[in-house]
Amino acid sequence: MEGLFVGFTAITWQNLLMMAIGGTLIYLAIKKEYEPALLLPIGFGTILVNIPFSSVLDQIEGGQQVAGALSYFFRVGILTEVFPLLIFVAIGAMIDFSPLFRRPLLLLFGAAAQFGIFFTMTAATLFGFDLREAASIGIIGSADGPTSIYVASRFARHLIGPISVAAYSYMALVPIIQPPVIRLLTSRRERLMRMDGSQKPISRTTLILFPILVTILTGMFAPTATALIGFLMFGNLVRECGVLKKLSLAAQNELASLVTLLLGITIASTMTADRFLQVSTLFIIGLGLCAFIFDTAGGVLFAKFINLFIKRKVNPMIGAAGISAFPMSARVIHKMGRQEDSSNFLLMHAVSANVSGQIGSVLAGGLILALVK
Repeated sequence: MEGLFVGFTAITWQNLLMMAIGGTLIYLAIKKEYEPALLLPIGFGTILVNIPFSSVLDQIEGGQQVAGALSYFFRVGILTEVFPLLIFVAIGAMIDFSPLFRRPLLLLFGAAAQFGIFFTMTAATLFGFDLREAASIGIIGSADGPTSIYVASRFARHLIGPISVAAYSYMALVPIIQPPVIRLLTSRRERLMRMDGSQKPISRTTLILFPILVTILTGMFAPTATALIGFLMFGNLVRECGVLKKLSLAAQNELASLVTLLLGITIASTMTADRFLQVSTLFIIGLGLCAFIFDTAGGVLFAKFINLFIKRKVNPMIGAAGISAFPMSARVIHKMGRQEDSSNFLLMHAVSANVSGQIGSVLAGGLILALVK
């Protein structure tokens, strides 16, 4: 449809509501600084795609389809899974696994804190979602935006919009979601627990072999997880090899910033009024919150459980850092520890659990891809 001012005559209240949602995301990004690198482009993209006959989406002109920029980015960046995988390279380049080697036990928390994924999958099926949709919704509990997008692009492309918004919004709200759950499940005595910190050096050989061996073992065990874990570990290898310092810094900064920007505004191409304003969207957002809560609870309760069998006790709050919201969750745990005792330093241990959560979320995503047909 051509002509000036045609948008004014074609706009609906649904379009206006979606523009208001986009404006809210922009407000949260700027005023509250909630995941600004993602929420701002998603918010602005939501406004773009809800302008009637917007040229950023595919349109029919003269009987022929004309490609829109965001629709094209969605096809080449999301459906091919390129954008999420490039984000994994950047994340891998940011992660230092050496604290995890100093206390390998904390690796278990990366698995325990994924409990919310499988609980939410089950709950989603009860609300009428099929198994593939339920798996895509459940992966929100990984607290890992790229993994959520990756799985949704395989199983439920029509749900990428609400799943992405829920995943990144709750990641930004970790400082609000986690503390009440942790306080509910722990006593003050438990929150005051100190943990010994080892500073023994980790050899360069170990740090180089780790990403290579993890990729091989994971690929052999679950081939569908190879891309997810492989790109994450490739980024880490670039960091640890010691001969690609410029590329490592570029991956951590320029690559991460550019792909995050494109990923955010591309996700918004799915947030048109006809797709987003559905009852299922509310269920997805609610189930995503449940996933985060049960992830946190699972990590804390697991820490309390293993304390029954080990001599060097673990502060149960560390278990909550096993989610993949890196490094936000680790900072939350450290801050809570300092609030109870200003001389208690939990950051190193929390970061170790948080790093294990990054690995755990990727493996959980690969496991779901392997098991759900």
